[in-house]
Amino acid sequence: MDRRNFLGVLGAGFIVGIAPARADDTSQAATRRTGDMTPIDKPKAEWKQLLEPERYEVLFKEATERAGTSPLNKEKRDGTFICAACYLPLFDARFKFESGTGWPSFYDTLPDAVDTKRDFRLVWPRTEYHCARCGGHQGHVFEDGPKPTGLRYCNNGLALQFVPDGETLPDLRS
Repeated sequence: MDRRNFLGVLGAGFIVGIAPARADDTSQAATRRTGDMTPIDKPKAEWKQLLEPERYEVLFKEATERAGTSPLNKEKRDGTFICAACYLPLFDARFKFESGTGWPSFYDTLPDAVDTKRDFRLVWPRTEYHCARCGGHQGHVFEDGPKPTGLRYCNNGLALQFVPDGETLPDLRS
């Protein structure tokens, strides 16, 4: 094993993701969380039957939608952004900001809503994040976001659904 491969393996072993500081989670979205947080292990064939093809490609094949195409980029109402696959609440709308990237961006997540892993597909390492419940790919997190966390969760709009405050969150899929 050469030095470069050794360092890559070493780095992958020690760098497992970003542990963001938690923004105030006393919001309505945090209190609206419902259901079982136990991860679900549904076969991809079942997800493929439940989801539109574009959503399935993003969530379970880790595709990326084209920048600037999501209507969620312009969403400014109070509410909750949920996983489009299992309906787990992931983001409070208060955490959303305009990043100029062409994808919905957030500076924090709801507690325990996402899991991270290192992604080396573009040569340099990135931190990829998924729904903690169904494993659906959401996007990548970068350390160039606003205060208070300094993080930017750059999300595929197809991986999310928006539920405005005042509407009932859907029951979690199992």
